[in-house]
Amino acid sequence: MRADKPQAYYTAVFLQVSFRAIKNSMAGKASDSMPCWLDTRMLSMLARELKEAQSLASDGEEAERALALASEECDALLKRCPGGLDAPLCHRHLDAILDALQRAIDALPQAPATPPDTRWEHARQQFRAGFRRF
Repeated sequence: MRADKPQAYYTAVFLQVSFRAIKNSMAGKASDSMPCWLDTRMLSMLARELKEAQSLASDGEEAERALALASEECDALLKRCPGGLDAPLCHRHLDAILDALQRAIDALPQAPATPPDTRWEHARQQFRAGFRRF
């Protein structure tokens, strides 16, 4: 596995958490008929990160397609912000972005867990973990 594959995975997870936070805290309630006022600078930064993640995942066809879809949805959302759409439409865009990011995360390989260097290193870690419980 190349070094950029775990980076693409972690970037996609970061993006998913970021868009979920936007949806839960800034986008208003999905049932509101009020305009949705999102921070366009933050959305622009996340759109750049989506494009970067897409280039990092260039070997994984499914992940790249999902990230491209998320990027397109983010661009569509960005074109209508701030105040250009109501909360239900804003939530639909955010849901589409989150669904695409979940598909990308599922398709991207995770970084393997690093095993302890030696048997003694493993024993030391277990010993320290036991003391932390007290």
